[in-house]
Formats: sequence, C-alpha cells, structure tokens
Amino acid sequence: MKWENIYGKIQSADKAMEHMHDGMVMMCGGFGGVGSPPLLCKSVADYHFTDITLICNDAGFPHLGIGPVVCNGQVKKMITTHIGSNPVAGRLINEGKMEAEFIPQGTFCERIRAGGVGLGGILCDIGIDTVIANGKDKITLNSREYLIEPAITAEVGIFYAKKADPFGNLIYDKTARNTNPLMVMACDFSIVQAEEIVPLGGLNPEEIITPGVYVDMVVAGQGGEWKWNWQLKN
Repeated sequence: MKWENIYGKIQSADKAMEHMHDGMVMMCGGFGGVGSPPLLCKSVADYHFTDITLICNDAGFPHLGIGPVVCNGQVKKMITTHIGSNPVAGRLINEGKMEAEFIPQGTFCERIRAGGVGLGGILCDIGIDTVIANGKDKITLNSREYLIEPAITAEVGIFYAKKADPFGNLIYDKTARNTNPLMVMACDFSIVQAEEIVPLGGLNPEEIITPGVYVDMVVAGQGGEWKWNWQLKN
C-alpha cells in the first residue's frame, strides 16, 4: 500500500471476508447497484456464505451490485424496500426459498439511521391504517397515533466510497452516496471499498461525509460493473 497504514484499517478483500460467516446479518449500501461495493459483493459471492440476512435498499440486478449473491441462493432473508430490478429475487420468494420483509423506503432509511445513532426506534405513521401496522406496537403522542418502528442494525456491512484516508474518513461521489453513510454507522463492523485512498490530510475536512470512527476496515478497489455468471443453486 502506497500510504502508511498507521491505523491498520487498510486491508485486502480476503482479509475483510474473515469477518463474514454463514448466518450473518449483513448490510450492503447501494441503490440499484449504484453505490454498492462491487469487489466486496463479488468476494461475498465467491466465498459462498449462506443463510445471510441481507439488509439492502434493493436486490440489485442479476449481474450487478448485491444481485449475484441473491441469485446464487445465499440469502435466507432480505430486509429491503423493493426487488423489482432482480426477477430472480421474486422467483426465490414465490418458491419459498427466500423470505422478504418490505419496508417503505423512507422508513427503512430512518430506522437504519436510528440504529446508527443508538436510538431504539422511531415513531412513524406511514402505513398505520394498512397491513403494515399488523402486529406492531402503537403509541399516541400529542393526540396523534404512531407505529413504533424498531431500529435496524447489522453485524457487518459492506459499503462503497469515492475516497478514504487511512483513518477511514470517507467522501462519496454524487448519487453513489445514497444509503452508505446511514448504514456505515449501523453495523458492528463496517467494511468500505474505496476507489481511492489518500494520505491523512488529503481530504478536505469540509467534504468528509462519514467520519472514520465509524469505519473498521478499508479495501482499495475500483468501481464499476462486474460480470457474474450466476447459477441458482437448488
């Protein structure tokens, strides 16, 4: 590594996989593949971890983002906002091979943010008169009724950034920012694929979006689409 790894956070993708295991609860940043960490997604697929509970905005595409991990039958349950971009995910759900919990996108992000800042949950009236409210606790505050939506956290998470320094301070690129900053805070162990790693002092403090205190490991790697010849396992 060109820059001194004084905090020990800069590691390889293989080293990152040592923090993964079968049955893990894992977050993945991204929105339709944009902002997902392609190198880390591929590593999770290549290591064939199974029974994953995956928390991600969507199921990616069959060949992009977290999609190949889903298509390969490695995910036991998805906590997500939609799966429409990945037809294999819908088939897995219909065949009873994958469970899915769908959450309105704003509520999804806010529950993750709550988890990242140490709150137990949020009060939300979205869906209060629909099936979304079934089985959920309610509270009345200032004469309004709300659902109590618990915070969402994960054991481990994989994310993507444009730039990082050795401490793990992060800058994102435009819409590739999406869910990454919220999710990085909400994981016990957060792994970031950074397109570029610069020395300490190489990032403008006014442009840093995620402080390095939330980042446990940084893996160097370029972004972009990667091809995966997936084959659904029986």
